[in-house]
Amino acid sequence: MYNIFMNKVINKSFYKINTIETAKNLLGMILCRRLENGTILRGKIVETEAYTQEEPSCHAYRGKTKRNTPMFEAGGISYVYFTYGMHYCLNIVTERKDYAAAVLIRAIEPLNGSFSNTNGPAKLCKALNIDKNLNGINICSNKSPLWIEYGEKIENENIITTTRIGIKQAADLKWRFYIKGNKCVSKP
Repeated sequence: MYNIFMNKVINKSFYKINTIETAKNLLGMILCRRLENGTILRGKIVETEAYTQEEPSCHAYRGKTKRNTPMFEAGGISYVYFTYGMHYCLNIVTERKDYAAAVLIRAIEPLNGSFSNTNGPAKLCKALNIDKNLNGINICSNKSPLWIEYGEKIENENIITTTRIGIKQAADLKWRFYIKGNKCVSKP
């Protein structure tokens, strides 16, 4: 259920704190996608993963490249990348400029529209028509085709913390977070 901030876009300061805290704080917030026909799809963020430049599973671990450039910007923009030659994944850049960090949005719970199958980052991007054209955009404005609004605050006792999915390096880090009991969380 929405709170008193319903439809209020989250500003950049929300994303400039510690990436792990941001990954937890994004749970319960509302990911919004405006399609070309003007339709706005909304989904509650139910699962996230944190990545920072110090650990080897992060795209920026070995430094700045053409692909990961958005990760080195200040928090509050998108980082959309192509993986396995067929899927896009959506990340939200966090922290300060020149420090590469981002939160992968793994799953959302659809709140409106006729979309489903969002339990997993590739399925989420497919359902919301997110591709490289949305890479590096400001997500702190509802004038953008992609933004995040305040939703509900998820209390710590309702946040499950586990290891991340599908990585080989730094696989022991417990940087995956999801809402306890939510049916839209992806399967390992």
